[in-house]
Amino acid sequence: MKRKKTGGTYETIKTVIYAVLIAVAVRTFVFEPFNIPSGSMIPTLLIGDYLFVSKYSYGYSRYSLPFGLPLIPGRILVDEPKRGDVAVFKLPSDNRTDYIKRVIGLPGDRVQMIDGILYINGTEVPRQRMPDYVERDEYGNTMRFDQYLETLPGGVSHPIIVLSKDRPYNNTREFLVPAGRYFMMGDNRDNSADSRAQVGYVPLENFVGRARVLFFSVEGSAHLWEAWKWPWAIRFVRIFQIVH
Repeated sequence: MKRKKTGGTYETIKTVIYAVLIAVAVRTFVFEPFNIPSGSMIPTLLIGDYLFVSKYSYGYSRYSLPFGLPLIPGRILVDEPKRGDVAVFKLPSDNRTDYIKRVIGLPGDRVQMIDGILYINGTEVPRQRMPDYVERDEYGNTMRFDQYLETLPGGVSHPIIVLSKDRPYNNTREFLVPAGRYFMMGDNRDNSADSRAQVGYVPLENFVGRARVLFFSVEGSAHLWEAWKWPWAIRFVRIFQIVH
């Protein structure tokens, strides 16, 4: 009986170790979950969204590994980010903080904002007016924002919201994106810390992966772990939405 008990304990420990190793491998090389803590990507991503990021989309670097372990030199199995991708990357200033933005400028591009309009390589990026984006603040007040459908060179269309053409970073110098780096912007154009200011150009090595699908979404009255509040807080309509 003692030998059976010892053997059963060993098998349990072995199973747990295998499960942990498989989970780490999946998180490192296939998909990693992220949550959205800020409104910089509204209306594409909302505060309280939980999504899966594909780690294989751009190949692998040290930032694909847990704790950013420096085991991968540069980037391997490279597939370069495409304009319009919604991507997670490590903030270049600390190589530690996760940011999520949209790829706007590719290496060699010239990017500029003039009166709130995006220009790439000297050409105005077309946008079409959409119905106002409407949301409620924490006090229940209704807020409305101008919403547009922007179509980037290459054909990717996505919604953006703007407050005013006079907001900070709506008039910028012309940015020339260096080789091996990318220009990132939030879809909430007037409330996004991105390559127009603090973030700067993002090296290819800093990319973690591409945002793929929402697996959970909860509005501000509950957190992921507060299951008893889910029936009133879950945004069911957003679950399993593909991120474009």
